[in-house]
Amino acid sequence: MTSAQRGALFAFLAAATLAFSARADETCNSPYMSKLIKGQEDYVHVWTLGVEGLGDGSDKLVTIDVNPKSRHYGKVVHSVSVNARGEAHHMGFTDDRRYLWAGGLSNNQIYVFDVGTDPAKPKLVRTISDLTARSGYVGPHTFYAMPGRMLIGALSNARDKGGATGIAVYNNKGEFVASYDMPKDEIGGVRGDGYGYDLAINPAKNALLTSSFTGIDNYRRDLGDLIKDGEAMKRFGNTMVLWDLKAMKPQQIFSVPGAPLEIRWSLKPGDNWAITASALTSKLWLVRQDGAGKWQAKEVGTIGDPAKVPLPVDISITADGKGLWVNTFMDGMTRYFDLSNPEQPRQTYARQTGKQVNMISQSWDGKRIYVTSSLLERWDKGGADNEQFLRAFNWNGKELQPAFEVDFTKEKLGRAHHMKFSAR
Repeated sequence: MTSAQRGALFAFLAAATLAFSARADETCNSPYMSKLIKGQEDYVHVWTLGVEGLGDGSDKLVTIDVNPKSRHYGKVVHSVSVNARGEAHHMGFTDDRRYLWAGGLSNNQIYVFDVGTDPAKPKLVRTISDLTARSGYVGPHTFYAMPGRMLIGALSNARDKGGATGIAVYNNKGEFVASYDMPKDEIGGVRGDGYGYDLAINPAKNALLTSSFTGIDNYRRDLGDLIKDGEAMKRFGNTMVLWDLKAMKPQQIFSVPGAPLEIRWSLKPGDNWAITASALTSKLWLVRQDGAGKWQAKEVGTIGDPAKVPLPVDISITADGKGLWVNTFMDGMTRYFDLSNPEQPRQTYARQTGKQVNMISQSWDGKRIYVTSSLLERWDKGGADNEQFLRAFNWNGKELQPAFEVDFTKEKLGRAHHMKFSAR
């Protein structure tokens, strides 16, 4: 990329940052997305890992009708296969919400689905295959919309299959624009490990925050074998990075031990903090600007019993920033934390929602909660514990009440992973 091209990109990002306020989709998507669903969502799209011998065995986008007024409520109404098994993982809408980008961790393919023309029947319209050739990264994980752009956070690299990775930028036409390596140098007294996982933006603060996980040499291993390998367990990320969004330049590195995963900025206007959960240490961490304007990372809470490694995975913040849902994979628990004081989160509710649970999504009003089961192909449990589902619940502020369930194994659809909402 030439210096002129890089300068043009920086200018574009700067203008985009100033043009948009800190507003978010159903509590955990990009603040640059349009067409926010504040009422009843009609469909939940589930990005699903193919299982050999189950149905066509391929990864697919499954659409479920979730409107209680529909005669198809709680039923699968459509699925579109990508005719490959590349470990479907995460996905994200473009800024206009017309297209849904989804990635395969093992085949490094990026699939673009048209969900705007007919949300009930998404269509695969493009496959992007040049991520590794253009950036050197593998394991496309996070898809995060900018105006006319898609930021893609990767998990690993093609050179040594370790955790060193970065962020790739594409335009909405699927054309590669630029790449940015995660920092390995020391900034502010903390040395970067180069690892990546999630990314999230606070436009009002010109802040891009990234977290860290591990490389393909770990996440493609059997979990039981991995846990027994002491050296391999050292190869997990222990940092978060705060970037200057306009310049796409790392500004601070925070020490956050134990693989900090999903990042959720508070959506309450005027708030200046984000929260994450560390998978291996079972802690909640707050990243916040202090009175002097300096960003700090602070451990603020514990999730379950860390000695039992419950493995917190997905989290979902409420629209008012006062509550946080946390799923823990190993014990199948869904917990709710009161964030009225983000410096001191308090668990106020817990329910076992499955034998293994991973992703959790909520409606903007917080009244509907959706949980899926699959974490990673080789980390999911076996036998009777290998439940594969989407479970929907109603939340009345005191308890989760089951609404419906889709058994993905029974339906021959595979392993249910990431979710996104759409409406007619």
